Amino acid sequence: METTRSTSIILDTDPGCDDAVAIMLAAKQACLNLKALTVVAGNDILPKTARNALAVCSYLGLDQLTIAAGMVRPLVREQVVIKGIHGENDLANLEFGEPTIKLSNKHAVNLIIDILLSAEEEITFVALGPLTNLAMAIRLEPRIIPKIKRIVLIGGSYGFGNITPAAEFNIYADPEAAHIVFTCGRPIVMIGLSITERVLVTKEVMEKIGSINNRAALLFSKLMTFYNRANHRFFCEEVSPLYDPAAIVYLINPSIFTTKPMYVEIELKSAQSYGRTYCDYYGTLNKSANAEVVTDLDSDGFWSIIYETIKLYG
Repeated sequence: METTRSTSIILDTDPGCDDAVAIMLAAKQACLNLKALTVVAGNDILPKTARNALAVCSYLGLDQLTIAAGMVRPLVREQVVIKGIHGENDLANLEFGEPTIKLSNKHAVNLIIDILLSAEEEITFVALGPLTNLAMAIRLEPRIIPKIKRIVLIGGSYGFGNITPAAEFNIYADPEAAHIVFTCGRPIVMIGLSITERVLVTKEVMEKIGSINNRAALLFSKLMTFYNRANHRFFCEEVSPLYDPAAIVYLINPSIFTTKPMYVEIELKSAQSYGRTYCDYYGTLNKSANAEVVTDLDSDGFWSIIYETIKLYG
């Protein structure tokens, strides 16, 4: 595992089973300084995603982490939620006790602005869901833009979609917010659907992580057992892609990822392609690239980092 100096991050999320695993990784890695967890409406309505952030962080003992709830709906469109894949409570229907952590009194957008403006160092913004919180922060206070070191996001595709034939869910959920982010001028790493076959939670992955036998591994196993069954209709076997942790793994060791600089534009007008990320793979538009788009990753390296990080929990 590559070791680097500490990178300060804000983690924006809409938990979700795979978000929960990403939180596990971000909170335990010495090379990451998790400044705050901000929550957005995405996989479900904001009260549910905020509750799930509190539940996961309380379970993992992350009592010192600042967690703030943000935007309750997309900037323009009506909200789209995912039904069934993550369970009724979006965390595999698991029962969590009363959270030991309370939400910050600050709105997540205001917290993002405050952290960025007051930081002596540049901050990496990591987005696991729709980009509504970050887009609103940029529009409300443009002075934050130079303070963003880079944006590492889960979303988009240079090929097929997963919520429509053209669009990936996180971008489709708030395309106008994605447009604001992709045109803000800061470096972007886009981790989209190209990694699907490389991050499948297989039986072998489940057995290896389950053997760790700590609280984090137990949660991983319960979440992924449900998630794999829920995704059976897509993959015809009990496996599921674990997208969201890839953003954290990228920060831990970017060398296991293959990227290609591309100009990426968000489709906002077409009814059939609304929310699509048009990625100029071959540079035919002769426009400067505004994103490093992940095209592949080392699957063994990916799972090794997840395994070694979950082992860090007592």
